[in-house]
Amino acid sequence: MLTITLSAAFSLLKPIFCKGNHCPSVIEAQKLVLFSGLYLIAFGKGGIYSSLLPLGADQFEDRNSDELEKKKSFFNWFYFSICFGSLISSTILVWVEENIDWALGFGISALFVALALGAFLYGTPIYRLQRPGGSPLKRILQVLVAALRKTSIEVPTDNSHLYEVPLNNLIVKESWKLVHSNDFRFLDRAATISESDARSTDSPSPWRLCSVTQVEELKILLRLLPIWVGGVIYSVSYAQMSTTFIEQGNTMETKIGCFSFPPASLFAFETLIVILWVFIYDTLLVNIGKKFIENGHGISWLQRMGIGFLLMMFGMCTVALVEAKRLECVRVGKTMSIAWQLPQYFIFGVSEVFSFVGQIEFFNYEAPNTMKSTCNAFFLLTMSLGKLLEFSCYYISDLFYYTRRKGWLDTC
Repeated sequence: MLTITLSAAFSLLKPIFCKGNHCPSVIEAQKLVLFSGLYLIAFGKGGIYSSLLPLGADQFEDRNSDELEKKKSFFNWFYFSICFGSLISSTILVWVEENIDWALGFGISALFVALALGAFLYGTPIYRLQRPGGSPLKRILQVLVAALRKTSIEVPTDNSHLYEVPLNNLIVKESWKLVHSNDFRFLDRAATISESDARSTDSPSPWRLCSVTQVEELKILLRLLPIWVGGVIYSVSYAQMSTTFIEQGNTMETKIGCFSFPPASLFAFETLIVILWVFIYDTLLVNIGKKFIENGHGISWLQRMGIGFLLMMFGMCTVALVEAKRLECVRVGKTMSIAWQLPQYFIFGVSEVFSFVGQIEFFNYEAPNTMKSTCNAFFLLTMSLGKLLEFSCYYISDLFYYTRRKGWLDTC
């Protein structure tokens, strides 16, 4: 943020203003400073989001029922705080940047980041910290290499003959052993004790012999893949909100009553819906679910994600109906009001509360203790891949409409 603030504050680091139709070219050094700041923000955001959530979840003891209940609410309020910050940045800070000064808006953002860093460091003495357990990617590779080295060895039918380390030798001291499962049996070769392993008096190499717990960690990741793929597909639809919705809104009448609403400003409405529904879900729907569902815990993570996916389907149907109506208005020479977009933003906001927060909970609870950050990074990866796939949809659309010289959004 400091780099971008400097880029906007100093005349040497920002382009010269256009004079009429003449716009001076941007100097390469100015591009370097600006894009360096943007890449640093992206790099830092990836590290914070994948680590901050597991750190927050580690502050609750799963063996304590009271803390476990608080942990379930933590995920809702964590997402609430993200959306609240997004609401401030998309309203107050945008107004400051547009009406006062871009450098001031970026400077305020940098100040908030500094305050957040200070608050984080201030709480360091009281955090519950897990001892680092090494690279999870390395542990995954060890299982794969060990299994490939023993392709000619049969896996014993008695699971007790597979290799396992004592509880006090686990990588993460406060974790527990994972029970052996019968799926993905080819990976069990990594935990199969060969004759050379049995004859060896030295500690077994992790690249030749892995524990059952280590093998089960990889199996858990493989079981999470279908959920992860579903999240990617969901994110493709969700990403339409920041692209297609804006293009659609640009072709509509932006005045509602006496006020004019730029298409991008409806993001604030969607964010308000998310904030409202996080509060409703945590204070009302959870308690209702506990009363009517026999397990006493309310809806499960998968059910919550399923509701979010279902709402997204209805949301996209709403978008299609609005678009059909917009094209009909274009054909008769009328302009459709941007207020017609409010229902789709509302449905997307409610869907986000169920789907994204459900995914955060699911990946955190289902992940092995040694791979919490990795699985939380999976959630971020779903959104990133969703946006990339959404861009590919535009390329396909351009190819499909190539013979018409214009796409459907240009028919206005």
